[in-house]
Amino acid sequence: MIAIRDLTFTYKDEKNPALREVSLDIPEGGFLGVTGPAGAGKTTLIRAVSGMIPHLYPGDFYGSVTVNGMDTFETSLAEISRQVGTVFQDVDSQIISPMVEDELLYGLENFGVPREEIPERIGEALRKVGIPDLRYRDIASLSGGQRQKTAVAAIIALRPRVLLLDEPTGELDPHSSLQVFSLLKELNEEQGVTVIVVEQKIMLLCEFAKQLAVMNGGRIAFQGETREVLAHAEEMQDLGINIPRVTTLSRALSAGTGREQPVCINLDEAEAMVRGLMK
Repeated sequence: MIAIRDLTFTYKDEKNPALREVSLDIPEGGFLGVTGPAGAGKTTLIRAVSGMIPHLYPGDFYGSVTVNGMDTFETSLAEISRQVGTVFQDVDSQIISPMVEDELLYGLENFGVPREEIPERIGEALRKVGIPDLRYRDIASLSGGQRQKTAVAAIIALRPRVLLLDEPTGELDPHSSLQVFSLLKELNEEQGVTVIVVEQKIMLLCEFAKQLAVMNGGRIAFQGETREVLAHAEEMQDLGINIPRVTTLSRALSAGTGREQPVCINLDEAEAMVRGLMK
């Protein structure tokens, strides 16, 4: 589905590359979580997969990015956007309508969705993100979290095959953050949507993402299945990246008991491990 090969990109008027020889493969129906310290290149990676690089952000581009057979360097941004939906970190830069319903309507009309389908798609998307009551609200009156959910709803209403999200829970409380990731899991598992999400809330990533990519200095430091990447917990901490407390617990118990414990990635696994040791 998505193949990135030896991608190096330097923004115009910048001296240092934002991405350095990045290679990634995300299969159709994959769910990749991306994390790393500030300035690691995470947002640039999202821009490259979405086609905004090189079409909106000029610079020196080496390597290739292919999405569902489309070379993003050679394919128009309009064509890419019919299959790839993106939720930016700064949602205010992507919202263009004064009312919530109009924001969803704008994209659906521009993509030529049949008029008889539009009301159902709008209602469904708003329900999925938990804001059906905001349908007729002015966007200017919404909180940051409500605007973030509106941006997510506007994208999923288009039913993209690939969904890219850059810090989608930055303005959300823990309950709403969990709600967004639960929605991503539903889209991924039930509709086969390929998901790439940049997120600093590492516990959420480990709970929901099938694979993790840890970035540092424009490079991929670690990548693979979530549990495999968390085996590098010490190196990740050296990069300034938080790791889940349940992973810290399993590592501490391994050291304290002298018995190697499995790397835990969620609360259920940690509970099972502790109960097993207590027996």
